Amino acid sequence: MVLKGTKEHPRAVLEEEVENRGAHLSAYTSREQTAYYMKSLAKDLPKAMELVGDLIQNSSLSEPELEHGRKLILQEMQEMDGNLGEVVFDYLHAAAFQGTPLGYTVMGPTENVKSLSRSNLEEFMTNHYKAPRMVVAASGGIHHDEVMGLASKHFGGVSFKYENDVVPVLAPCRFTGSQILVRDDAMPLAHIAIAVEGVGSSNPDMVPLSVASTLIGSWDRTYGGGANQSSRLAQISVENKLGHSFQSFNTCYSDTGLWGIYLVCDGQNIEDTVHFAQGEWMHLCTSVTESEVTRAKNTLKTHLVAQLDGTTPTCADIGRQVLSYGRRISLAEWNARIDAVDAQTLRDVCSRYIYDKCPAIAAVGPIEQLPDYNRIRSAMYWLRL
Repeated sequence: MVLKGTKEHPRAVLEEEVENRGAHLSAYTSREQTAYYMKSLAKDLPKAMELVGDLIQNSSLSEPELEHGRKLILQEMQEMDGNLGEVVFDYLHAAAFQGTPLGYTVMGPTENVKSLSRSNLEEFMTNHYKAPRMVVAASGGIHHDEVMGLASKHFGGVSFKYENDVVPVLAPCRFTGSQILVRDDAMPLAHIAIAVEGVGSSNPDMVPLSVASTLIGSWDRTYGGGANQSSRLAQISVENKLGHSFQSFNTCYSDTGLWGIYLVCDGQNIEDTVHFAQGEWMHLCTSVTESEVTRAKNTLKTHLVAQLDGTTPTCADIGRQVLSYGRRISLAEWNARIDAVDAQTLRDVCSRYIYDKCPAIAAVGPIEQLPDYNRIRSAMYWLRL
């Protein structure tokens, strides 16, 4: 709705302004952040800042556009239901953070979309779109002083006052070890996500957990390399013909996170796939070697650089980091933090967050062979003499 125009720039004028410059105007929402961005030629920076600033502060939110937007969101929600990866992760959050805001989906229930009014949107923007929780970021052929001047000009009017002059502080989201299972034997593959509670983005243990996630890695049966994969779990999957794919993840929010793995496999291979995945988790906690950690650190450094391939992801990275850390952390500093992780550090951190912890589980598809929750929980530790 914010991108549908303002009094000064009605929708037709806005679209013409953007299209005539060959620019791209869009927005996205995650569980904790909303971003509005415009990609344009460097010489059009003043106009881009003007348009984005006007849209965020003076969006018309007209009733006809509201109805049109409502239909688009409902259609998008239907399309997302077909993306089983998104569905499983929504279920995983609902199980892991039940009873807290992180347990909600980004779009929310259809009843809310159908009932939202213009006054609801105005109230939300008035309460939350305030200077202390907003970041203006730019990347590419720009000069810092020019950006600062344009930000002051076009965003200087954003309110910084809250009711009672207090910036609201959200309560921490509680993690709950639990599961959500949706069995559908008509589906060809089972989609399973298993996770333990991770850490917030500013927690120093975030880096060792990222190295651990990179060490588990990701794999798809379409990859080349066969049994010569760097990931031990990938080698096991190839040798035992298990699964279609897996992906380890370390998702960090402001005060908590999810560390786990997303598995896609045939119904008859579920038990073995989960068994070997948990075995690799225990390997991280007890016997990971220095050479494995070194390889994972190098891979993680490469991923950090690859994620900044272009001005748009770089700009988004600046915005996220300033919101999370209050500053932009350079690649050199990230590399130094990664280099500080050794095998003993990794074992200690993984033991703290993974070993003998209750996981959250979400599974969709032909999951009859998925082990009982108590069996999965019992595999979160090894009895050792």
